[in-house]
Amino acid sequence: MTTADTGATVLKVQNIAKSFGGVHAVRDVSFEVRAGEILGLIGPNGSGKTTLFNCILGQLEPTRGKVLVGDSDVTGLRPSQLNRLGVGRTFQLLQVFPQLTVTENLILAGQEHKGSRLSRLFGAGDAGLTADAARMVEFFRLGHLAHEKAGGLSYGQQKLLDCAMAFMAGPRLVLLDEPAGGVNLSMLANLKERLQAINRETGATFVVIEHNMEFVMSLCTRIIVLAEGAIIAQGSPETVRRDPKVIEAYLGH
Repeated sequence: MTTADTGATVLKVQNIAKSFGGVHAVRDVSFEVRAGEILGLIGPNGSGKTTLFNCILGQLEPTRGKVLVGDSDVTGLRPSQLNRLGVGRTFQLLQVFPQLTVTENLILAGQEHKGSRLSRLFGAGDAGLTADAARMVEFFRLGHLAHEKAGGLSYGQQKLLDCAMAFMAGPRLVLLDEPAGGVNLSMLANLKERLQAINRETGATFVVIEHNMEFVMSLCTRIIVLAEGAIIAQGSPETVRRDPKVIEAYLGH
């Protein structure tokens, strides 16, 4: 795990728009994410959150606008290319490998960031990542499950593993898609505490898309609210919570 250069701009989204035929799913959205920040991206169903996320992550090509990671224009790069540039993500649907152990899942997640393809081919079978995986297992409090197959874990434990995999290589930025979805309250408190800890202890930078308002309000340092594809509010959790436009957007849906 690495420590971020706190305060530097990690991600810059410039006037991103995405249309599907005559439907404007995202309308000229611009924002920045600074190193060490936990940014929440929220909005009612149909607000454009997932479309925006997928434009940032190269799974959709924006109709217009730019995405920059640091000073590099990464607009339209494939997720695998972004991964090599230090941008990790989780998905709404879990991406763990059920037949592999917890430790093996973490090693696999880190391999694309460790050395060249040639060194991985002829180097150690674990690409030298076993010690890093062990540290991440302990950090996310999965030590008692290190040698268990991921498919045998509870859903909440798999969510923890999924997040640990996203942070495995010390990425400069992680985008978390619905991390709280389907997780029971006890495991949710554990997940939030671990995300806060990785931010506090390593300066990890991440953006969270989430429907669980209380989870976002208690986790994030800044929140952006989308409605009908556009930003309607942004600021601290308390500022956003009291904003009449936000209240209207949620109550009106």
